Order: sequence, then C-alpha cells, then structure tokens
Amino acid sequence: MNIETEIAFQEDVLLLEEVIDLKNLVVYNDDINTFEHVIQTLIEVCKHSPEQAEQCTYLIHYKGKCTVKVGTFEELEAMCSSIHNRGISADIV
Repeated sequence: MNIETEIAFQEDVLLLEEVIDLKNLVVYNDDINTFEHVIQTLIEVCKHSPEQAEQCTYLIHYKGKCTVKVGTFEELEAMCSSIHNRGISADIV
C-alpha cells in the first residue's frame, strides 16, 4: 500500500464513539435494618447472588457504605427508589 492510498483509506474511516456516564448506587449503613433485610433487598432489587449480597452487606456494616451496582442513572434510578421504599438509605453518585 502506498502512502497516497493509505491516507485516502484513513480519511474514509469514521470513528463512532458513545460516551456513557456511569454512576454508582451506594447503600449506607444504619442501626435500624437487619442483615437479613439488606441481603434480601440486594438479591431482589439489584439481582445479586446470595453471596454477593452478603459480602456487600458486611461492607455496608463495617465500612459505612458500599457501591452495590454500577450503571447509567436511568438504570439505577428505579433500584434506588425500591431500596428507599424498603427503608434503606441509598444514593446515586
């Protein structure tokens, strides 16, 4: 391939790039909800496996908070509302 052909080829190629702004769904510790309630919520709302939900719950308890899901704001908004409806504190950050 000569230089002229290579340049013409490079000009014909378009780069399509989609920028997705990912957010974190963070659940916070409290002194009200039981481990079982938080674990069950993460399984039902975030579709965690039982092991993943238990690990996140321990992190929430000992670290004060844990990112339980990553996604777009639109994906996380309904999950955050469902977590709030179950009496658990959460934010999208």
